[in-house]
Amino acid sequence: MVATAATSAFFAVPSPDSLAKTTRPENGVASVGPMKSKSASGGLQVKANAQAPPKINGSSVSLKTFPNIVKTEDGTPSAPPRTFINQLPDWSMLLAAITTIFLAAEKQWMMLDWKPRRPDMLMDPFGLGRIVQDGLVFRQNFSIRSYEIGADRTASIETLMNHLQETALNHVKTAGLLVDGFGSTPEMSKRNLIWVVTKMQILVDRYPSWGDVVQVDTWVCGSGKNGMRRDWHVRDLKTGETLTRASSVWVMMNKNTRRLSKLPEEVRGEIEPFFLNSPPVIAEDNRKLPKLDECTADFVRSGLTPRWHDLDVNQHVNNVKYIGWILESAPLPILETYELSAITLEYRRECGRDSVLRSLTAVSGNGVADDHENSAEVECQHLLQLESGAEIVRARTEWRPKPANNPEMAGEASAESA
Repeated sequence: MVATAATSAFFAVPSPDSLAKTTRPENGVASVGPMKSKSASGGLQVKANAQAPPKINGSSVSLKTFPNIVKTEDGTPSAPPRTFINQLPDWSMLLAAITTIFLAAEKQWMMLDWKPRRPDMLMDPFGLGRIVQDGLVFRQNFSIRSYEIGADRTASIETLMNHLQETALNHVKTAGLLVDGFGSTPEMSKRNLIWVVTKMQILVDRYPSWGDVVQVDTWVCGSGKNGMRRDWHVRDLKTGETLTRASSVWVMMNKNTRRLSKLPEEVRGEIEPFFLNSPPVIAEDNRKLPKLDECTADFVRSGLTPRWHDLDVNQHVNNVKYIGWILESAPLPILETYELSAITLEYRRECGRDSVLRSLTAVSGNGVADDHENSAEVECQHLLQLESGAEIVRARTEWRPKPANNPEMAGEASAESA
């Protein structure tokens, strides 16, 4: 398109109508193009004026004449004399070169035309992540997809958990410590060690909506003699508003024996240079999580089984899946009128492919009474266990009224929309 326009500016492109053959009868009357000669009573005839042939360097030149070929004494023809005409450049090659240049320029412009239209997408447009703050904090952006939102048109808690897990693995990978498994360093791989999470706390101030871009920062630091703490801070990329904060504690487990292991000094030497000396992003909740049973639970959901796609590369159920199972036994009125604002998880043991589980939930206060419908917040206790009784996860969830049922949050949402 650009090349065609630019080329036509330099060279006249004949139209198809002008390419019609022109005949020259002997009587000197020429028929031009598709025009036909008419009768002498009103016809139109075009007479070609005879002109003297042009001369160059004293020689007559016409379309039907050729330069005289000069022969040498031995009879071999010599090159024609150098004239202005045969010294001109090859116009076809020049035209091809100009066309190629403009086509290349047009292609480059089209390749650069992907640039984002919104200012909040200029940083990390491909979501690959990068190291910031002296190489100790990993930052990655995520765009909330349509398949990551729930019935409330906001991102689900599982979506947020997946973002946390993804940034944790990409942090280790970018630092050059990822070998195999989930975050296994070279020294860990030699000893068949893997990281397992023992406790996690998540606080959600606001859930992002479809199309929002969130910025996730994550970093690690030591936790006791044999543990590691990983924190996350999630913000709205456009406004800088804090959306979610999370903190977790990780320990090592032998991949073959499935038993916890001490932190080897070689592994400590690999990860300590990446520790950030900072307090937890969330104040630790030291309240004891009670154990539930069928007598103390208000709601029970049985027969939960993991699918093949619920397993991770370490051949146990991904910890994000546990949250979905925990919420399976939550009462429907709470799910409909409240949103999850905080969750504390204590992981007791792993869950395999052939496990059969049940989920138990107890609502604080009067249990299944309708008091929670009129209260400002609701708290629930949860237990995920095997059918045999072995505990998998204990949890505590806190719920607040959804923005539609919360005048304060609804006012904030309408103000942001305005």
